[in-house]
Amino acid sequence: MTISSIALLLIEDNPVDALLIKEIIGQVDEPDTAWRLIQVDSLARGLQVLRRDHMDAILLDLALPDSKGYDTFVAIQQAAPAVPIIMFTATDDEALAVRAVHDGAQDYLVKGHIHHLLLVRSIRYAIERKRMEQERERLIKDLKEALVHVKTLSGLLPICAACKKIRDDKGYWHQVEKFISEHTDVNFSHSICPECAHKMYPGVFPDKANA
Repeated sequence: MTISSIALLLIEDNPVDALLIKEIIGQVDEPDTAWRLIQVDSLARGLQVLRRDHMDAILLDLALPDSKGYDTFVAIQQAAPAVPIIMFTATDDEALAVRAVHDGAQDYLVKGHIHHLLLVRSIRYAIERKRMEQERERLIKDLKEALVHVKTLSGLLPICAACKKIRDDKGYWHQVEKFISEHTDVNFSHSICPECAHKMYPGVFPDKANA
């Protein structure tokens, strides 16, 4: 059986809150998943961990000794834009947490109302939503690139009436297949049409009109 892992970075300076989160994560019983938690007590130390280690999710207290409020979220998001962030907030800071969710955080949990099922489910959902966001961004990027290719081949293309070469925008002439290959994702394989086969190999492919 393949065992996956989930690496979590907890940035929390309150020892009681940090201990609660550690106990919850330590109680997760999933035979196919190994949960690993790193806890630090300041923004600066959290940024050090992010520069050093790969994390699957960040559990972030918005009120830290060296950073408070929305700026805390912004600093972590800029340092690890691909990692989902779940925020811990006091009851009177929910408006701030909602703003952060609007700007890219995956979720927020109110201190004093965190329990095992809620936290584990929030982490799982945050990781999956972030994965889906990245997949959507990748697809949008691929579509934009495809549209660029289509646009490149739109309009009028000068083509030689004799040899069928195409002239590019720099005045150079190219074989049709070379030009298309360089401007799209199309790859060519070579074959021969029936009409050319009759002309080039009349002994093998007799002209149907004379057959």
